[in-house]
Amino acid sequence: MKGSRNKVCVILGPTATKKSKLAVWLAEKINGEIVSADSMQIYKEMNIATAKIEEKEKKNIKHYMLDFLEIEKEFSVAQYVEMAKKIIEEILKKNKKPIIVGGTGLYIDCLLFGTNFKSDVKNLELREELEEELKNNGADFMFEKLKKKDPEYAKKIHKNNTKRVLRAIEILTLTNKSIEEYIKENNEKEESFNSLKIGLNYKDRNILYKNINNRVDLMIEKGLLEEAKKIISKNPSKTAMQAIGYKELKKYFNNEITLEEAIFKIKQNSTRYAKRQLTWFRRDKKVHWFFWDEKEDFLIKDEILNLAKNFFK
Repeated sequence: MKGSRNKVCVILGPTATKKSKLAVWLAEKINGEIVSADSMQIYKEMNIATAKIEEKEKKNIKHYMLDFLEIEKEFSVAQYVEMAKKIIEEILKKNKKPIIVGGTGLYIDCLLFGTNFKSDVKNLELREELEEELKNNGADFMFEKLKKKDPEYAKKIHKNNTKRVLRAIEILTLTNKSIEEYIKENNEKEESFNSLKIGLNYKDRNILYKNINNRVDLMIEKGLLEEAKKIISKNPSKTAMQAIGYKELKKYFNNEITLEEAIFKIKQNSTRYAKRQLTWFRRDKKVHWFFWDEKEDFLIKDEILNLAKNFFK
């Protein structure tokens, strides 16, 4: 068991499960500060598509790892871990409670366990070969290649996330182990921080999907089209363009599909993303899951608050 100064609370779950709001509420109750674990909310200007928390919703609670990177820049998991660890240490020095909140499972796992695809397994010739193969055959072809080598891991990432697809193929080729086996072997024996993990979801999956669809409609009302047009015109990095909303609307701007089709695609891709998030988070048996449709919100909040207070004693 780690010392109490190394304790962190993690609020995780699929998209559209009120993670940001709960984190603010909890931070107010336990003297906390919030560290985002969202791979898209790191970018400046990308506000509506990423459902970034608005200033008025922060209620004067300090938030970190949000809105700091130019959209032209790439950003890695290793960079996230390095920055977030320093921030957590600073929060602890102020005798405040760090609350990590987000839906990017890889960020959370690597922060807690150091489960990074470490540089000890690499081969520059193979990497160049794979990049050439991607250029010649496209993302779909490489994703199918990954699926054949490790179908379980392929379920957890999007085919357009070519950086992770290529890295996974590289590791599989060099180690002859599944990604799951590779991660287990590279885990530190214990977490970098002693963590309380709170998962948010709905028992009835249809409620989650309805929330996602409603959120997309609200994004359109708030000006997602204007934001997407602005972001796309600025030549964003490959990482930034992974944000759901922009690539679908780009096809609409190029007259390839109608606006209705683009909105349908955004909803469909958001739902698929939520399923991948759940697949990822469910592997962790230490998560305390709470379901918003199981009982009144205030009862769930009371349970979470009691858990957090006992944990941080």
